[in-house]
Amino acid sequence: MVHDADLLAAPGTLPVLRSLNFRTTTISRMKLLIDFFPIILFFVAFKVWGIYTATAVAIVATVAQIAYLRLKTGKIEPMQWMSLGVIVLFGGATLLAHDDNFIKWKPTVLYWLMGGALLIGQLVFKKNLLRSVMGAQLQLPDAIWLKLNWAWTAFFAAMGALNIWVAYNFDTDTWVNFKLFGGMGLMVVFVIAQAIYMSRYLPQDGAPSAAEAKDKQP
Repeated sequence: MVHDADLLAAPGTLPVLRSLNFRTTTISRMKLLIDFFPIILFFVAFKVWGIYTATAVAIVATVAQIAYLRLKTGKIEPMQWMSLGVIVLFGGATLLAHDDNFIKWKPTVLYWLMGGALLIGQLVFKKNLLRSVMGAQLQLPDAIWLKLNWAWTAFFAAMGALNIWVAYNFDTDTWVNFKLFGGMGLMVVFVIAQAIYMSRYLPQDGAPSAAEAKDKQP
């Protein structure tokens, strides 16, 4: 059975979403490192050997990541399989065609898949997938969850468009730098902005949430 939360469990995305909770454990920090393992190796390999070797390294690293998670947890979430499929497909096409345009499309495809999952979940299935991911850790009013869901949908759409714009308007070195530093930097800024916004609605220790306080008003 595919759970709602699984749809957003792409490497690197779910840990960032969960970081909104600010209750990071040693296990979650380790998972964060594992999730970013392929992109870090990709960046290092690119700087040393170039885009094609880096692409091969990213494929191998992602396969190793999935194998490790399988052995460690016994479970691979659907979006993680999809992420593996996308890197193998676009990375393989890059190596076979000797054309780096394929690998440059990979982040955009993943961003749009995740944004599409949020959009379809909300509009078609009436499911707030972001709440499914974070609801156990964060107690927020329904209206706030809806706003956050739309915000992440728009963010993923914008990031996908921005990635491909950088890829086609700048050289490969600039794109790789953006992929690691620009993309992750924007993600961190967005997460911080979300955290500041949510802090207005999160209950303090021993205090009712904004929704509960509203319900208690005469």
